[in-house]
Amino acid sequence: MLLAIDIGNTNVVLGVFNGDRMITSLRLATDLGRSADEYGITIDQMFRHEGIDPGDIDDVIISTVVPSLLFTMQHMCLKYFDCTPLVVETGIKTGLRIKTDDPRQIGSDRIVNAVAAHSKYKCPLVVIDFGTATTFCAITEDGDYLGGTIAPGIKISASALFEKTAKLPNVDLERPGKTICKNTIQSIQSGLIYGHMGLTNYVVENMKKEMAEDYGVDPEKIKVVATGGLATMVKSDIDCIDFIEKRLTLDGLVILYNKNRKNRKKKI
Repeated sequence: MLLAIDIGNTNVVLGVFNGDRMITSLRLATDLGRSADEYGITIDQMFRHEGIDPGDIDDVIISTVVPSLLFTMQHMCLKYFDCTPLVVETGIKTGLRIKTDDPRQIGSDRIVNAVAAHSKYKCPLVVIDFGTATTFCAITEDGDYLGGTIAPGIKISASALFEKTAKLPNVDLERPGKTICKNTIQSIQSGLIYGHMGLTNYVVENMKKEMAEDYGVDPEKIKVVATGGLATMVKSDIDCIDFIEKRLTLDGLVILYNKNRKNRKKKI
């Protein structure tokens, strides 16, 4: 079985796959202070709770946007899964042509999502990840990764309001139903959620326009694929998102593993 690990700024997401079939997915908090042994023991216990024998893991692939955790997770894989993990980094085969100024600056999560979406839909795409940051990526039908936009995520924006102001409270991320709100909590919720919907609409509209004008892409063929925990909430009141793929990153890791598994030395 394959263990796919997506290390984000907020959560570490684990997916266990038998071939292309996902057996389970698990989530734990990203913690820079946690040691390799602490991660290993926690993951071991989570697997056994799910009825998975950690000894059945044949290989591991890791994507991370937290570089300081990479060594910790590599060491964890060596000790607890007896393998050196495949890491999504510069030089890995993706099937995409990265057309940015410096491909090394592109977060591995954005590449993984682009690979998964392009593999499934095989058309021009805008891929949105509503995570700690909200990222937008443009990909052509031929697999050219053109670039994109990065914005603060909804949770980051909520935390900033709470931490940087004297009187504004921390709020639950719920749709208030109105933009003319009668109290502070709903006013903040309106600004966070509906403001993000407006951001999403604007960026998608302009990406489609630029893809058409600058790259000759037929805007009618462009599909918008969203992932991330808040994708469903944002999509609820806007119509620019065509598909929501909740496990896009994990599926992308499996695709990348299959592209790079040939002649790979797995076990130590």
